[in-house]
Amino acid sequence: MIDTDPFATSSAPSLPLSVPGISSATPFPEGFLWGAATASHQVEGGNTNNDVWLYEHVPGTMYTESSGDACDHFTRYRQDIALLASLGLNAYRFSLEWSRIEPAPGEFSAVAVEHYRDVLRACHEHGLTPLVTYHHFTSPQWLIARGGWEDTGTPALFARYCRHVTEELGDLFDIVCTMNEPNLAVLLAEMGMCETEPSQRLGNPTWEGAAAALGTTPDRVAGFQLSATKEAYEVKLAAHRAAVEAIKAVRPAMQVGWTLANSDFHAAPGGEEQVARVTEENNLRYLRASQGDDFVGLQTYNRTVLGPEGPVPPEPGATLNQGGEEIWPWAVGAVVRQAWDALQMPIYVTENGLNTEDDTQRVDFLRTAIGEVGSAIAEGVDVRGYMCWSAMDNFEWVLGYGPRFGIIAVDRSTQERTPKPSAYVLGEIARTNGACLGGD
Repeated sequence: MIDTDPFATSSAPSLPLSVPGISSATPFPEGFLWGAATASHQVEGGNTNNDVWLYEHVPGTMYTESSGDACDHFTRYRQDIALLASLGLNAYRFSLEWSRIEPAPGEFSAVAVEHYRDVLRACHEHGLTPLVTYHHFTSPQWLIARGGWEDTGTPALFARYCRHVTEELGDLFDIVCTMNEPNLAVLLAEMGMCETEPSQRLGNPTWEGAAAALGTTPDRVAGFQLSATKEAYEVKLAAHRAAVEAIKAVRPAMQVGWTLANSDFHAAPGGEEQVARVTEENNLRYLRASQGDDFVGLQTYNRTVLGPEGPVPPEPGATLNQGGEEIWPWAVGAVVRQAWDALQMPIYVTENGLNTEDDTQRVDFLRTAIGEVGSAIAEGVDVRGYMCWSAMDNFEWVLGYGPRFGIIAVDRSTQERTPKPSAYVLGEIARTNGACLGGD
């Protein structure tokens, strides 16, 4: 486990053994939500009507492989929910698949709605509080054909979908994330991984192939996950606000927010201006846009170190994951403290985890990261839940099935599930409400 910072930041504080007014053993409040997270396209399988499925299958695609059957969670959800509960968790964050629920504009599938109703029933039967995400990166192909997340008509269409879902299912949950990581594309653009102008999509085989299939032009293929344009920022923000209004019109007491991919930005020598700029563009402006919501969901995995020219690689000797990224579990503490300073509003950690084949690294990561959350709570930060990414090894977008974030392994040839040691560690933390971390 890392205990020094080559860029001269402070090391992680230890979890306090005594927190006045809360518990002598744990700072985590009663009712704290301990869970794991998934996303529909990454685990369900067979989501053939959404845009990412299309991108996966065009000639020359940037996607390493197709999502295919994924983890077959669409049919095995009851088994998976029971397994999560058996570990000791008390919450499950998952997403609804818009392209299943509204396969054509204004045409809603009663069968798809009933499926998700039973997913919610299964959560309640097993004592898991559902945190429901209405949009986790994937969109119906018909939405992308008309301009997707850069089209000014999208907010109203998204709000219509959110209203329908809330009318049909809103009696079965109390916490809604409207959309997942609207700011991720900003960070990906900083790393040169997506476009900042619609015209930059011209000549890209993925967008060219998708445009041909949809009867549009590549510059108008604006999917949610990889659109970092000014137009996308405005449309996503408007869509979130329209969704909040639509949900509240149906169920005023519903807790509604969105989830943000906020990074812990550190400066290498000469990188201070870059850190200030990217912190504003990726973190702070989205936090300010969260004001008025019931909560903000925060998602972080490690830190991002910036030099004067942009991101810099890890220092020699740094502990790395299988993707060559530095393992930095203290990022979550920095991110929740920054959000609290900016907003003074309730926070859920809706994703935090580690991509590694070595589960001992994941165990150390989870214990340290959760300790960071506990320390923040002891300081007065209102964090109400921690969701580990991810419940199971799954489809990780352009990288396919290579990354391993899951606390549960999945043999995709048999779909057999095998909990890893980290699953039992997280379960013990949940069962004891963090008390088992005391004294480490």
